[in-house]
Amino acid sequence: MLSQTPINFKNLKKEDVNKEILRLGIIAELDAVNLYEQLAATTEDENIIKILLDIAKEEKTHIGEFEAILFKLDKEQLGELKAGKKEVEKLTE
Repeated sequence: MLSQTPINFKNLKKEDVNKEILRLGIIAELDAVNLYEQLAATTEDENIIKILLDIAKEEKTHIGEFEAILFKLDKEQLGELKAGKKEVEKLTE
């Protein structure tokens, strides 16, 4: 994504704006996790690897924060997440 906003907020219903803001935040954090982990895999400098992986871990926490708020606003999303978990558990027993 790298600072491209794929959403035109003007086209959204007012009640959907906050949910889309949170989803966009999740996308940005996932991109950051991927970037930092890929950079860590590219270098051989142990100090840089430690820093990059620590930052990636912090971004994962941010994802959880965005999800927690999103699930309060979008109960359908929360229900589908739970359904997906159950499906994976059933398929991978």
